[in-house]
Amino acid sequence: MDESQDTIQNEKVDADYSMDEELERLSIHPLTLESRIEGLLFVSTSPVGVGHLAIALDTTHRNIEAALEALDAQYLSRGIKLQKNREGYQLTSTPEIAADIERFFELESVTTLTRAALEVLSIVAYLQPVTRPQIDSIRGVNSDSSLRTLLRHGLIEEIGRSAGPGRPILYGSSPEFLQHFGLKSLEELPAIDLEMFAPIDDEEAGETTPDSNEEE
Repeated sequence: MDESQDTIQNEKVDADYSMDEELERLSIHPLTLESRIEGLLFVSTSPVGVGHLAIALDTTHRNIEAALEALDAQYLSRGIKLQKNREGYQLTSTPEIAADIERFFELESVTTLTRAALEVLSIVAYLQPVTRPQIDSIRGVNSDSSLRTLLRHGLIEEIGRSAGPGRPILYGSSPEFLQHFGLKSLEELPAIDLEMFAPIDDEEAGETTPDSNEEE
């Protein structure tokens, strides 16, 4: 055996030995289901459903859900959190460290939404599914511009069409809306008096109509 073959053989032996050590370590300290789920969520670029995790880890939905609850509890005092939306679960940073992240990546300040856009976003969040004519009747002005802004930022999405005349588009909040505001579900929205979203009648609106230009 020449020197090069001897070197290759030695490297193979070292690699096999290293692999045996790793396998031995895992057999002594096997990863918990929570740790395995954490690893999968870490490498995923989008939310992962319970069913997908159950198939990948060859276990039951109940075991996955219990492990996710345990993970959620572990993250209460951490800089990351387990974010849940209708598409599944994913790992995100906590809202409390948003300013730290901006400085770390030298990001510019996040663009703030106008008051008009926030009004529309509130209406969509609390009354969804809702159409543009319904939003206009509540605000008393045309809401096209704000709807386009919110769609562009991914905070709302088109979720179907109404059965009413003209079949207007129905809008609802998006998974990004929940993630942005650190909510697990819409049930976590602050409780408010929904009467504040009552349509504006002609006398209240005065000369302002839903066709009026919206202030941005």
